[in-house]
Amino acid sequence: MTAQPDVAALRHEYAAGGLAEADLRADPVAMFDLWFDQARDAGLGEPNAMVVATADERGRPSARTVLLKGYDADGFVFFTNLGSRKGRELTGQPWCSLLFPWHDLERQVRIEGQASALSREEVAAYFDSRPRGSQLGAWASPQSDPVADRDALEASYAAAEQRFEGVDVPVPDGWGGYRVRPETVEFWQGRPSRLHDRLVYSRVGDGWATGRLAP
Repeated sequence: MTAQPDVAALRHEYAAGGLAEADLRADPVAMFDLWFDQARDAGLGEPNAMVVATADERGRPSARTVLLKGYDADGFVFFTNLGSRKGRELTGQPWCSLLFPWHDLERQVRIEGQASALSREEVAAYFDSRPRGSQLGAWASPQSDPVADRDALEASYAAAEQRFEGVDVPVPDGWGGYRVRPETVEFWQGRPSRLHDRLVYSRVGDGWATGRLAP
């Protein structure tokens, strides 16, 4: 039997930098904008990849990685099949969390808030900008549902290709997106000896309060 790696011995001392209260911008979106630009400039692969965590009606969590497709003062936007597991769970329980794991920068951004469905106009505008293959994939995949095998999925895609041959691909009725309105946004910077910097914005009325959390 092959020996298992000593996972407990894997360690990395974080020493890339720190995060002080004086470094914070006026609001979390401006701060996110700064860190996102730095992640992109550092050449990280898919800096807009984020983990979306949801929970079902019994409180059982699930998490998956999706791509952030926009953000502003109103929240953070992603798109998905509304009948997928995350879509069903967000319909029943809109509270969710987002995580941006920027390991190479020894940083994380953690967001908690409520998700609301995007308008069909917003969905159509984004869907029309997608590559045609991705548009057809939205029709071919019953996201999160069981499929017999890879061949069945490929056959479904081929059927979508044939159905929309020579015409624009419309938005499927069951495909849409969500905007997560943040209630808390934490900026986490790794530090030596595991004394990490954790600075968090919390929504208070129309503004934000900031504070520090123990690592």
